[in-house]
Amino acid sequence: MNEVLSTAQMGEADRLAIAAGTPGSELMDKAGRAVADVVARRHKAGERVLALCGPGNNGGDGFVAARVLAGRGFRVRVALLGAREALRGDAAGAAALWSGAVEPASAADPAECDVIVDALFGAGLARDLDGEALALVERVNASGVPVVAVDVPSGVDGNTGAVRRAAIRAAETVTFFRPKPGHLLLPGRLRCGPVRIADIGIPDAVLATIRPACWANGTRLWRPAFRAPAPEGHKYGRGHALVLSGGAEGAGAARLAARGALRIGAGLVTIATPSDALALHAGRPDAVMLRRSDGPAGLAALLADRRRNAWVVGPAAGVGERTRELVAAALASGAHGVLDADALTSFEGASAELARALAARPGGAGQAIVLTPHEGEFGRLFKDSPPVASAGSKLERARAAAASLGAVVVLKGPDTVIAAPDGRAAINANGTPFLATAGSGDVLSGIVAGLLAQSVPAFEAACAGVWFHAEAGCAVGPGLIADDLPDALPKVLKAYFAEAGT
Repeated sequence: MNEVLSTAQMGEADRLAIAAGTPGSELMDKAGRAVADVVARRHKAGERVLALCGPGNNGGDGFVAARVLAGRGFRVRVALLGAREALRGDAAGAAALWSGAVEPASAADPAECDVIVDALFGAGLARDLDGEALALVERVNASGVPVVAVDVPSGVDGNTGAVRRAAIRAAETVTFFRPKPGHLLLPGRLRCGPVRIADIGIPDAVLATIRPACWANGTRLWRPAFRAPAPEGHKYGRGHALVLSGGAEGAGAARLAARGALRIGAGLVTIATPSDALALHAGRPDAVMLRRSDGPAGLAALLADRRRNAWVVGPAAGVGERTRELVAAALASGAHGVLDADALTSFEGASAELARALAARPGGAGQAIVLTPHEGEFGRLFKDSPPVASAGSKLERARAAAASLGAVVVLKGPDTVIAAPDGRAAINANGTPFLATAGSGDVLSGIVAGLLAQSVPAFEAACAGVWFHAEAGCAVGPGLIADDLPDALPKVLKAYFAEAGT
């Protein structure tokens, strides 16, 4: 299920594997051999390898890799950060099996090799680099020599993806058992290169004890909740999404959201438009339906039809008290919904008020609500809640926000995080920078609403929506504008349903 483990959870996985009878030295040996295998795939025997080993178990993995590569005909040098006699446990055992010289790291010249094995610091690094370690990392990066990193590139915080003052820029990273948040969150992800997950003998059964609640977003996470329409189905069985339009100046945002909802499979989609934008929408003949809606009372009247079971409020809706009233009317309907853009900014510094409104919604937890802020909207919304705004990493902030509001939060960006109030979270990594264009987020809000209309649960709808949105962006590629995204969805959906066997 693409589980992502914190460094503490990974430590527990190691402990449980050892307690079940696998010696730590065996885990280390397999880890080092996995690193050696990657180096050997990338480079030819006879090339020069510099293994940079640190003072902990990550360094032990490096000693194993060095020994294995030397045995395969590579010319290997080992440089150690710290004293050899200071090594302990399995790392000391791995160092003892290395028969070659061990240089001080301060004397290592990265430019005098063909490939570097970075085994200085693992995912558990929780302090900024300084002194000799900092100087060494900077020399490695300046050398331009390709690096294979062990666990994470040294200097990357495995829990947060933060760069601890400086970090290795790896050509490839080898990690073990499961990825860590730092492999997926920026900026750490940008330092890793492709990440290879090696099996070192930790049984999957340890996950039943660890009970991870974070995943790399992907189809296996939500496939059971989103399947192809049944042969005997009909349009009302696939739900009816309502997208609230702003005035004439912002009508395009609502159309983007509506087309996203329709393309992802909602059976019907209606734009609820104020009178001043009615002519603009009426002049666009397509499958999106149109209804007049002036103010909160008009929106409430439309949502009184229970067949309209999902809504979007926010894209170009306008910022202010009127939009807050529209949010209240939407929440009062009991239908599922997505709050985006101006709906979020209208609650600037009033997240507590929004939380109270969400808590009072008539459908309770059964009324699925998803919020889709980008970083700017997130910061404005949570001005009144420093514990959320400064909770830590992007993963931690999204989780804190979801718990605070009692709703699913999609904290958008190149490393979008989806979080549920119960602590479940997913980190998305299939996006493209071409998605950073006006209107892209409006399409995403519509896609998520279209999934909610089809009775996909909130967390799964948010995860699937983010993934489909990103896949559509990748399918279009350079030159993408938001209008392209809904039209790219059919091919993406066809491939998804074929893979899912539905």
